[in-house]
Amino acid sequence: MTSRIPIIPTIIVVAAIITMIGLGIWQLGRMDEKEAMLAAYSEATQEIDTVPFPISGEGKDVWFRQSTIECVDVTNIETVAGTSDKGQKGWAQRATCAVGENSTVLVDLGYSRSLQTPQWTGGTVAGVIAPGPRLVANPPQAGLQPLAKPDPSSLPNNHLAYAGQWFFFALTALLIYGFAVRSRIRKKD
Repeated sequence: MTSRIPIIPTIIVVAAIITMIGLGIWQLGRMDEKEAMLAAYSEATQEIDTVPFPISGEGKDVWFRQSTIECVDVTNIETVAGTSDKGQKGWAQRATCAVGENSTVLVDLGYSRSLQTPQWTGGTVAGVIAPGPRLVANPPQAGLQPLAKPDPSSLPNNHLAYAGQWFFFALTALLIYGFAVRSRIRKKD
């Protein structure tokens, strides 16, 4: 007599469902971690002491803090989408600055409504460390207008949605497999 419920496929589906539920629970934990990180970044925006700019790595521990760099040589200036400190959409002028041997830093010089690349030869730049990392100049350089200050609230915290997706996938797998087994049982009867 053959089994009405297939053993191997059932084990595979149950393992997949358990994995999806585990991933959903993991995303809920990540949500809490991200909320704590965003709270720390909000506190960092209030710090007035400057920190060294992170030359290597992402430097997440100093994002949204004040920093100063010495731009020894400007190797490139590119125009990227940007927002002024008044909320106007336009262009940010982003320089790639040599700050040492084989070390470069991205510096958002300021805001402009024009796509024209400004003339800027470097120098001392103060500002806020933004994700990337890059330095958002404050005050702006090269005769440009101020950019919007980097804001931690602009960083997404999608982990609740990701958790919901994993739980939904688990439920969907359970329902589909349940319907498939029920159909198989009815065919054998």
